[in-house]
Amino acid sequence: MNTQMMMGYLTELSANNNREWYHAHKAGYQAANAQFEELVQALILQIGEFDSSILGYAPKELTFKLVRDTRFSHDKSPYNPAFRAHISSMGKLPIPVGYYLMLKPGGQSFLGGGLFADMFKDATRMVRDYISEHGSEWETIITAPSFQECFTVNGTALKNVPVGYEKDHPQAEYLKYKSWYLEYPVQDEDLTDAGLFLSKAVGIFRQMKPFNDYLNKALIGFKMPER
Repeated sequence: MNTQMMMGYLTELSANNNREWYHAHKAGYQAANAQFEELVQALILQIGEFDSSILGYAPKELTFKLVRDTRFSHDKSPYNPAFRAHISSMGKLPIPVGYYLMLKPGGQSFLGGGLFADMFKDATRMVRDYISEHGSEWETIITAPSFQECFTVNGTALKNVPVGYEKDHPQAEYLKYKSWYLEYPVQDEDLTDAGLFLSKAVGIFRQMKPFNDYLNKALIGFKMPER
């Protein structure tokens, strides 16, 4: 797997974000994408050693397209110059939560975990209920030194604790959240050596697992809305 090839292609796409360039350089995309799928396959196998629930998917089932939906955006650039994948027990669906990878030039790459989506009201309610009832377990996870060395819990949040929850709850700040996720930044220079990056990524994802496990316990029984 050649991470420099991936980043080189994405850098060129970012500078030439139009359909004409994209189609003229389709071979470059196919070569870079093949390298990304190779990286995702390696991640699946190594994450699978400590989280077997994610095994059984092919990389193609876990990756996202470069094409952007520009219908409701002021930015009409047709492509998102990023290679992205979500590895979880249900593939790339946002729930159950899993291990997210985004490679994007300009210091915008990151390793992610947790619940990024805040549009599923049932999921938000389920996690809030679980934190409310299992606050000490939540606190143990997010205050562990190994967790705090790498992560801060992010997410969209309300200004106040929502109705139905204790305003003086020990985890009141997290009850305001509508999503709960982690982002570990990856700099462009971190991607120079594919082997070293793979090792680092697997280590970071291993440290995310207790956080993911907690959210997935909260989300047992969640059903994705029908389209």
